[in-house]
Amino acid sequence: MDYRIGHGYDVHRLGENRRFMLGGVEIPNGGTGPLGHSDADVLIHAIIDALLGAAGLGDIGEHFPDSDQKYKDMSSAILLRETEELIAKDYIISNIDCTVILEKPKLAPYKEDMRQKLCEILKIAKSEVNIKAKTEEGLGFTGSKEGIAAHAVCLLSPRGFFGG
Repeated sequence: MDYRIGHGYDVHRLGENRRFMLGGVEIPNGGTGPLGHSDADVLIHAIIDALLGAAGLGDIGEHFPDSDQKYKDMSSAILLRETEELIAKDYIISNIDCTVILEKPKLAPYKEDMRQKLCEILKIAKSEVNIKAKTEEGLGFTGSKEGIAAHAVCLLSPRGFFGG
């Protein structure tokens, strides 16, 4: 058996006049959102890095470089879809576990929508994705509301192992 574990991490500074995209869902936040080349969805970016890492395919910057204008303001959901297609040749996603780190807004009202969106993009069951939200009690750049961070871990199983 060739199970593969991957870890992904992403961070973005928060800025004014930005949409707040997280897990493919727009979160109301009074015009404050992550700054970045694409839509700066830290949760999806962390998941992409976890999937690519588990498959031994490098990282998000190698596949979707911020130096390429075609990714400017692109929906990270599109990048995740392309990543799933890339790894689907050899692997099946067994599960993904994520942690988003920020002070505000509270994510509890949006977590199920994010899970649903991620499962649609990745073509996996809702039971295979978990999202947690944590604050840092006012500490560090996330605690001072300067930025947002996300971690993701995933388990890939080889295609064909359980009939997949």
